Amino acid sequence: MALPALVLLAAMLIWGVLAAAAQIRCVDAARVGARAAARGEADAAELARAAAPPGAQVRVAMAAEVVRVEVDAPCGAPGRLGGLLAVRLGATAVAAREDTLVGVTGGAGIAGGGGSWPT
Repeated sequence: MALPALVLLAAMLIWGVLAAAAQIRCVDAARVGARAAARGEADAAELARAAAPPGAQVRVAMAAEVVRVEVDAPCGAPGRLGGLLAVRLGATAVAAREDTLVGVTGGAGIAGGGGSWPT
């Protein structure tokens, strides 16, 4: 009677490790997408989707000064328990846009810079 309980416990522990690995992949995918979108790359969502776990959904939202990338992925339990114990994993990353200039004045350099560049 103890053997089935140990098998179930081992399966749940393995599923927990796989879910943790998928969560880390979601975090990495959100970071990759946010960095690419901040640089102004057109394929930022595709880069994030390539780094995400299978079946993940990627959303990229661009504001005036920041980009936000959200990654959501399903993670089902092994075997017949997959439908009952499925969870959704997700991560969000925000990055400042690098393709816009903030605080630049016409020809005088950056506002508040205190003068010209040292030579």
